[in-house]
Amino acid sequence: MNASRTERRGAALAHFPRRIGLLLMIGLMGLLVGCAGVRIKPVSTQEFIAQHRGDILSSGTLSIAARNTLSIVGQDPAPCRLDPSLCIGALFNPTGLDEEQRLSALAELWLVQALNQGRSDDSTGLDPYLQAARYAYAYLFYTSRPPARRAFEDRQTQVRDYYNYATEQVSLRAYRHYQTHPGEAPLNGAALQTAEWRLRIRNADVRLPEGERLPDELIPASTLTFRGLRSIYRRDGLGAELVAVTQSNREDTGNFPHPWSEPAFPAVTAVLSFPGGDLEAILRAREATLRVYDPYKHDAIRLAGDTVPLAANFTSGYGLWLARSDFASQAIRNVLGSADGLREPHIYLLQPYDPKRRIVLMLHGLASSPEAWVNVANEVLGDEDLRRNYQIWQVYYPTGRPLAYNNRAIRQTFQATLDHFDPDHTAPAGRDITLIGHSMGGVLGRLLVSSSGSVLHDAIQARYSLEPEQQARLLNDYSGLLYFTPVSGVSRAVFIAAPHRGTAYANNHLARFASSLIRLPLAIFQDLSGLTRMTQRGQAQYDRALMSNGIDNLSDQDGYLRLSNAMAISPAVRYHSIIARRSEDGPLEDSDDGLVPWRSAHLEGASSEKIIPGTHSIQETPPAILEVRRILHEHLRALEPDR
Repeated sequence: MNASRTERRGAALAHFPRRIGLLLMIGLMGLLVGCAGVRIKPVSTQEFIAQHRGDILSSGTLSIAARNTLSIVGQDPAPCRLDPSLCIGALFNPTGLDEEQRLSALAELWLVQALNQGRSDDSTGLDPYLQAARYAYAYLFYTSRPPARRAFEDRQTQVRDYYNYATEQVSLRAYRHYQTHPGEAPLNGAALQTAEWRLRIRNADVRLPEGERLPDELIPASTLTFRGLRSIYRRDGLGAELVAVTQSNREDTGNFPHPWSEPAFPAVTAVLSFPGGDLEAILRAREATLRVYDPYKHDAIRLAGDTVPLAANFTSGYGLWLARSDFASQAIRNVLGSADGLREPHIYLLQPYDPKRRIVLMLHGLASSPEAWVNVANEVLGDEDLRRNYQIWQVYYPTGRPLAYNNRAIRQTFQATLDHFDPDHTAPAGRDITLIGHSMGGVLGRLLVSSSGSVLHDAIQARYSLEPEQQARLLNDYSGLLYFTPVSGVSRAVFIAAPHRGTAYANNHLARFASSLIRLPLAIFQDLSGLTRMTQRGQAQYDRALMSNGIDNLSDQDGYLRLSNAMAISPAVRYHSIIARRSEDGPLEDSDDGLVPWRSAHLEGASSEKIIPGTHSIQETPPAILEVRRILHEHLRALEPDR
């Protein structure tokens, strides 16, 4: 047994040197190949997309495409992020790169250079942004493949973003220069000279409100987001999406210079172009042209011999206007007749006047303002077909005043606005107008499309038995209140939660208290007092009936409202009802929206009646907005021969 153990030990010792050699060989091989070892690192789909689509704008780091390009030319990407000038030179005349790789990497590196210089917005920082825009422009339009051939590539989307952002920053810095040099003319071909570049400014077709030469502010739409707006509507494309803020947003609501206001926050889109017919000429250029477009007028533009979609943001200007308007507090002052409240109805244009787009005229309700239409207007503007064919005008009026006076005043304001923008009355905009009214605005809307005939005059005569002399005075002094015809040009109307026959809620204690707080303007009070004295009959109930205000007029007992229901709606107007129903229990005829009964909102002869579960402010709900859009599309189809 001892002999066999000794033999086994001897055999093991004999193999020991071979085992040591094998281990040493494995270790040596590990040292030789350790630097090139590949191991799998699992990533989620979200991480994969973030890695492959992240770049200097979205993640603050160089894109994978730029890092790969730098690696090909032997550059470490890490220092390039801190000092791009170290790496930009390496991308000139390199081997192993195609033009797309080189130009896209240069665009990103120049953008890094611009971002590294700080956030100052004066003209001294123009040059690196112009360089970034130029290389992006060259990539997009002057390589062998046109943009359409790269439509599905992430890199083209990134480079487009570099171009758009650089254009945005050039626009802001050029604007800041002209703000501090008011004697220069930025939109009339003036050239802005920097250390290395000449920048020319051209106004393609942007119309600022009358008298405005330069906006008070120029705000990137990308920096704005809003509470209260369900959606942001924009169009992808080329160009910087901006909002121009003008003096008009500071108008005193009690003293407007005109019955209308053009957009105080118009959307504009800026586009940079560079001279030259080929890549070599573009890369030599040290001159650029910045053109400013109205995105409502242009879906696409010609650039570098190609047709490209023009970027646009249709919500930000509208949202900014509402956010700065202070309509919420104004609406209360207006209904009470405060001295600093709205004196006469006013029309706001939500975009620069376009003679080819049909007008949608919106009227808000009691103690309200254009804010009542925030999502309705935004959703209409967000619908491409509707935006191309309609322009929105919103009526702002003092809701505490009697319906008869607001009816007359709104007619006058609307006509004055049309006369100003279309003095010859030949534009399509003034034909086939759609009127949309909510609550009291719906009641007024019905008056605007109705003919009074002699209904009001006959009622006064029957009630007060006026003498011939008094009748003559009545017709002379009050004909504008007593006699009217449908507003010319309106061919469709939408009434939303409108109390055509009034509501009992206008008779309760809270409504009566609110009515007692309303102070009518002196001119209206004197008018009504004169009408009361003219009757010479002095019965208190008649006096009170003649001295009604806006809240009184919404009562189901109000005489004026009852008479208005005897007036014929124009047969040329197709009208629709949208009615809210807060409970589905019981018959429809007995339902209401919390304020207005169905029996009051219902109109015989309507082309459609949409019943929507909800309360009185139904106009802002998605089903109501969809119905408004449906009606507007139906209206367009009816106009097909004219379109």
